[in-house]
Parts: sequence; C-alpha cells; structure tokens
Amino acid sequence: MPFEPKTPAERIFCALDTTDPAAAAALAARLKDTVGGIKLGLEYYCSTGADGFKAVADTGMPIFLDLKFHDIPNTVAGAIRAVAPLAPKILTIHTQGGPEMMRRAAATAAEEAARHGVERPIVVGVTILTSLDGRDLSAIGVDHAVDDQVVRLAALADDCGLDGIVCSPREIRLVRAATREDFTLVVPGIRPAGSAAGDQKRVMTPKEAVDAGASVLVIGRPITEAADPAAAAKAIAASL
Repeated sequence: MPFEPKTPAERIFCALDTTDPAAAAALAARLKDTVGGIKLGLEYYCSTGADGFKAVADTGMPIFLDLKFHDIPNTVAGAIRAVAPLAPKILTIHTQGGPEMMRRAAATAAEEAARHGVERPIVVGVTILTSLDGRDLSAIGVDHAVDDQVVRLAALADDCGLDGIVCSPREIRLVRAATREDFTLVVPGIRPAGSAAGDQKRVMTPKEAVDAGASVLVIGRPITEAADPAAAAKAIAASL
C-alpha cells in the first residue's frame, strides 16, 4: 500500500520528543492541519503504552508508530498483532531481521487490520540508522559501504512485500532506482536550511529530499523546538 500525500504538508510527520501524553497530545493538536501526522517512538511507547498512543490519536492526527520491531518471525508477528488494533498509519520493523520476518510482518499487518476493521498500516523496514556511518558499520562487521548496504536491504524489503523502507536522504535516489515505483521512502535526517544536524550523520533539506524522491519526511526538533511549532511546520511545507 503506497503512501499517497495530497498536499506537501501531508508528507511531514513530526517526531515528538517527550514521554508526557498530555504534552504530546497538546502539541499534536497544535500541529493539526500543518503536518501529515505524528511520529511516536520507542521511548514514548515504552513509557505510556497504548493509552499514550490513544491520547495522541484522539486528536485526529495519523500516527507513525516507530517501534522498529526486530526479533524472530513469530515474535514480530505477535507484536504486530498487539498494535494493529490501534490503527497506526505507518509501522516500522528492521529489515535486518531477514526475509521470513519481513514476509510475516507484512502478512500479519494485513490480516490483523482486516480482522479489526481498521486501515492496514504502511509497513516499512529500517535499513541503516541515520546515526550510523561507514566506520560504525565496519565496527559491527559489515564490510559494505553504507549506500550499498541500504540498497541491498531495500531491494530485499521490496521482494518480501514490505510497503517501503526508512533510509537517509543520501540514499533516496539509489533506493528509487532499485525498487518499484510506488515503494514508500520514509526519510529522517531532514533539517531545514540553517538547522543543526544534531545526532544525524546523513542529512538533507526538506526540498532536496522531496526532489530526490522521498515520500515521507520525518522532522522533529526544527518543529518541536521552534518558538511557534505550527508556523515552523507551515514554513517547511511551503518550502516544498
């Protein structure tokens, strides 16, 4: 199922950096109609669980649930069964869990969404975390360059039936050339011109990323730490 934004703003998912459901819901409500959705990560979900998810979802904002499931196929399938009733818009797993894990994840997401009468989540696979570079890969025994490893994992994810992958901006064009046309590319490491890179090592501006072929832009601090988050989000959408 491809991601099909109708407006530039719908491409933007704002990553929240909090474990406070009330603060998360308040910011989500403030950003409504200025971004396409909210990304909730592992720290938030471990702290607040399904209730924390619902607090944000109740604002009407689509949710990107970024839990990066990575385990044996049965366990990942079970985890997806557990979160499917929440109806996240996007859900992440790790491509490095292997072909069978990815196939089971895609199949389970479809089955459970149908069983609960909710929209099937867009299941995307994390390739190489944007905090990693070539030296990091070498340190853990991966002898391929970052770009080569991302493309290898993206092609495998495509073959295994995932809807897309997560990659850094620098790999967008390479992945586009190696996967089907409607493959969803979720891209963190997005920094508007003049913003600090933070802990991301492979970054690009929003306009550059979309021009290269990004489907979804994950943007956190440039929005959440702005004096006026909604205005910051609108300015990013306008730049697209």
